[in-house]
Amino acid sequence: GQVFGFLGPNGAGKSTSIRMIMDLIRPSQGEVYIYGHLVRQNRAILYQHVGGLVEGAAFYPFLTGRRNLELIARTRGFYDAKRIEMLLKQVNMIEQADREVKGYSTGMKQRLGLAVALLNDPDLLILDEPANGLDPAGIQEMRHFIRDLVDVHGKTVFLSSHQLNEVEQICDRVAIINKGQIIREGQVADLLTGQHYLHIEAKPLEKVTAVLGDQFPITRKNKGVTIAVAHEDIPHIVRRLVENDVSIFQVCSQRQSLEAFFLEAIEDGTEKGTNA
Repeated sequence: GQVFGFLGPNGAGKSTSIRMIMDLIRPSQGEVYIYGHLVRQNRAILYQHVGGLVEGAAFYPFLTGRRNLELIARTRGFYDAKRIEMLLKQVNMIEQADREVKGYSTGMKQRLGLAVALLNDPDLLILDEPANGLDPAGIQEMRHFIRDLVDVHGKTVFLSSHQLNEVEQICDRVAIINKGQIIREGQVADLLTGQHYLHIEAKPLEKVTAVLGDQFPITRKNKGVTIAVAHEDIPHIVRRLVENDVSIFQVCSQRQSLEAFFLEAIEDGTEKGTNA
């Protein structure tokens, strides 16, 4: 299993794509296959292998969390009292299970929604903005829960999110969609390996710019400069500065963040679309 992040700006097509995967709407072009099965001809594949939390879950507010789970499980043909009890424990809702849902916080409703999505013990879990409305503690709890599903229980999780720092921490692989098209896709580690930001504090800064400005984009920042470089270029840069009598006081290398990669990819995709 792995966590696959589905990223894109507002209006890019994330929620629409997820609704097509879940067969809630039909695509105008193309087809959706899950585990080799054409979904529109075999909806049973969704009930057997897929669970989803799309745009939040809806519950009966005057029923308890447990009773809501029981009703949904019976309706879907997955009723198992022991499994419901286990899921309530798994999503950390056992102590609130017998309270009416109308008194639940957003985070509690999200956790109960996850329990609903897991009723059929799916191999694939699809989550649309699972951290929406959660406070920092709730976001951290959600992150640990999702990783546990993958690392301990062997599930595959497909999630969309606009919280890129969280995605970077939780996802193994990501795809970026813009205007309905996938513009980047790959392992997070591979996508972010190539580009680094090198911050150098040195004197004189004018000489740093003169020595490196013809090869690398340089930004003056505080007492130093920041340079966008490939990781393998760092030793070469330091050597050139020393050879040109630049006094170096500090060198810090930082890998490009997923947020920076995302913004760069969207900008690049927009420019290509404009120039086409």
